[in-house]
Amino acid sequence: MQPDMLASAVHALQLLLEPMRLMILFLGVLIGLAIGVLPGLNGIVGMAMLIPFTYNLDQYTAFALLLGMAAVITSSDFITAVLFGVPGHVGAAATVIDGHAMAKKGEAGRAFGAGFASSLAGGIVGAIALAVSIPILRPIMLAIGSPELLAFTLFGMSMVATLSGRAPLKGLTAAGLGLMIAMVGSRAQSGTLRWTFDWLYLWDGVPLIPATLGLFALPELAELAVSRKRIAGDNAPNIDLSSQWEGVHDVVRNWWLVLRCGVLGVGLGAIPGIGSAVIDWIAYGYAQRTEKNSETFGTGDVRGVIAPESSNNSKEAGHLVPTIAFGVPAGASMAILLGAFLMHGLTPGPEMLTKNLDLTYMIMWSLTLAHVMGAIICLACSRWLAQVSRIRPEVLLPIVIALVFVAAFEGEHDWGDLYSLVFFGIIGWIMKRLGWPRPPMVLGLVVGVIFERYLFISTQLYGWGWLLRPAVLGILACVAWALYRPLSQIVVTLIGQFREVRSHVPRFGAAPAFSVAVIVLIVTAILSSADWPHDAKLVPLTACGMALVAAILNLVNELFGPEQNVFAHADSGVKVSAHVSDLGVADDVVRRRATIFFVWMAAFIGVVALIGFIPAIALFVFAYMRFGFGEPWPSSLGLAAATTLVCYIVFHWALQVAWPQSLLGDLFPALRASTRLI
Repeated sequence: MQPDMLASAVHALQLLLEPMRLMILFLGVLIGLAIGVLPGLNGIVGMAMLIPFTYNLDQYTAFALLLGMAAVITSSDFITAVLFGVPGHVGAAATVIDGHAMAKKGEAGRAFGAGFASSLAGGIVGAIALAVSIPILRPIMLAIGSPELLAFTLFGMSMVATLSGRAPLKGLTAAGLGLMIAMVGSRAQSGTLRWTFDWLYLWDGVPLIPATLGLFALPELAELAVSRKRIAGDNAPNIDLSSQWEGVHDVVRNWWLVLRCGVLGVGLGAIPGIGSAVIDWIAYGYAQRTEKNSETFGTGDVRGVIAPESSNNSKEAGHLVPTIAFGVPAGASMAILLGAFLMHGLTPGPEMLTKNLDLTYMIMWSLTLAHVMGAIICLACSRWLAQVSRIRPEVLLPIVIALVFVAAFEGEHDWGDLYSLVFFGIIGWIMKRLGWPRPPMVLGLVVGVIFERYLFISTQLYGWGWLLRPAVLGILACVAWALYRPLSQIVVTLIGQFREVRSHVPRFGAAPAFSVAVIVLIVTAILSSADWPHDAKLVPLTACGMALVAAILNLVNELFGPEQNVFAHADSGVKVSAHVSDLGVADDVVRRRATIFFVWMAAFIGVVALIGFIPAIALFVFAYMRFGFGEPWPSSLGLAAATTLVCYIVFHWALQVAWPQSLLGDLFPALRASTRLI
């Protein structure tokens, strides 16, 4: 480091350690932790909410507040991912797989320790990388074009095979369906409306927040409603909260994995358009491919928590590289931060590396100290946070469901968000019960739009010659390496099964029926796209073709393959039949309770339409506790009132959410005008 850079770094640290500025940073950390723990809220909401409060602050103090919040918002959403299986935002979806499995085994404390410690380590790795990388990465960033970005997207999609556990055919089908869902809307360059069914809500595509919450959150909550067990099951009374230190020791033992995933998060975070959801899945898939004994991933392996959480925090530093150096925001939250730069009279670019070098290093120190503060606070509070896993589902479920519905509505502030949440919740529940991995569908949904955009730009600028660029060839070689082993395993296994197909009697049931429904859906989608322009249907038909081939092969496997085979299960990777009931109740009870659960979800939407969102929360929480689970009247009323008050203060008063209009508000306009609740 040059002497002037070292002097700037020291001066920036001295500025940050001034008592008032340090308190402002701490305040930002507390706000970030509070926002992150609410499902669906993310750095975009937090950044937009805090910027107005920085108008009268100096540059250093303003960015201490903003970055204190942004640095830790991905640390606290880890809490809901582990305890409830509800990703606080899409970037925590990868953590759900092993983190929630650990909570179910009574290892919530260990998962907390590993998650918070790896977040701290990843954040520090990212801050250090930010400090030394901006001058170095400038020529590299300028050399990256759309072909390289497209190749990185293909690399992200190659993680489908590793995210599919022992169900690669189902995983490829799910990924194809995710790509198809990503194509919904008018995003094609031709302006063609694709699979919108004349519904205005779908013109801009399927929002990611309600889809992700539906696929991951509602199935886990439905499972709690069906099993009627605590989150940690029978292990709940035996949770040893000192095990959080065991999680910290796990991070120390896996320091090499932390370092690799931290660097990976910084590198991918520095590439505009590669969002947090993609980065976390890539980190998870990378760990699953490179770590020994990776067959335990998906069953509660602590390394499945360490890998995505390390990249989760380090990517924030990566996002700042193009934002500071070139004025190119790497994501939506960075675009808002870029607006804060301009508001405070700062111009991202060379000036940030010369004239405002002190502020650049101030940003680096703010990230580092915020990560330390956030980790200490989370570790200190984990004793109480882990106690949530002891709460009976009769009490916990209605409250969490209300928060999930509010979080889903934050997607587009449209009725369609609520419909999408329940629709994807039903699909996610069926997939989970029949052994279909859900992460590949989310990955396809995330990268689909990015892939199509970069493919169009690359082919327009370079034709198909973009495939011959050196960096693209190198990345595509990594894609081939990532896909070789799982695809070769599929081919070998299927060849063996086709040779024995005559020795097996076809087995009809729920699993083949669902596969047939998927095939019919794909064929219908292909036929409905026949009249689209070529540019509009290129990627959708590619996704349909991949999904159709994989779905047909999977159907053959389900009809004629061995009942216990390597394609039998989904997220956990365990060799079990897709029909085994692992909820401790009979199959007919599972179906009945699950149906009742989703009827309650539909009823919630109906009540919102009648009387408004906040009043509906009060009525739903009370009714579900009292009549759904038979809770006593006093506790049902008290918890309903408390939940409603919290939602009113946080969402209505603080965040000023624009609630959907209800029938009650239409009948009494004066009441709507005075309360803004209905």
